[in-house]
Amino acid sequence: MIEGISHVTFIVRDLELATKFFKQIFDAEEVYSSGDTTFSVSREKFFMIGGQWIAIMEGESLPIRTYNHIAFKIPEADFETYKSRIRKLGIDFKQPRPRVEGEGQSLYFYDFDNHLFEIHTGTLSQRLKRYKRK
Repeated sequence: MIEGISHVTFIVRDLELATKFFKQIFDAEEVYSSGDTTFSVSREKFFMIGGQWIAIMEGESLPIRTYNHIAFKIPEADFETYKSRIRKLGIDFKQPRPRVEGEGQSLYFYDFDNHLFEIHTGTLSQRLKRYKRK
């Protein structure tokens, strides 16, 4: 039986640049760094973000940007704080998709390796409730 998501791994060109991205935007707590020792396919670091294990591994960046993404939930009151953190790093924002009132706010942005991230204020139950209203 599935208990939940174990971890999410991102392949990044520069571990230190990715570390800066995760720490400055998400307040990620670095819990492991392999240094020059590798137990997996390349050097890696592990972080905790909101109780979720996030791994980064050294490798080639994604060749293109897509809409595949991971979304982190934040309180509505923190929306402007996260927008400021992202801008401070000079990160590219992606135009958000059209929204209907009641499904929350989102910020979409790419990291240095073409991964898309979303900061979102809504919940699944809020979205389903809003979509039922048509």
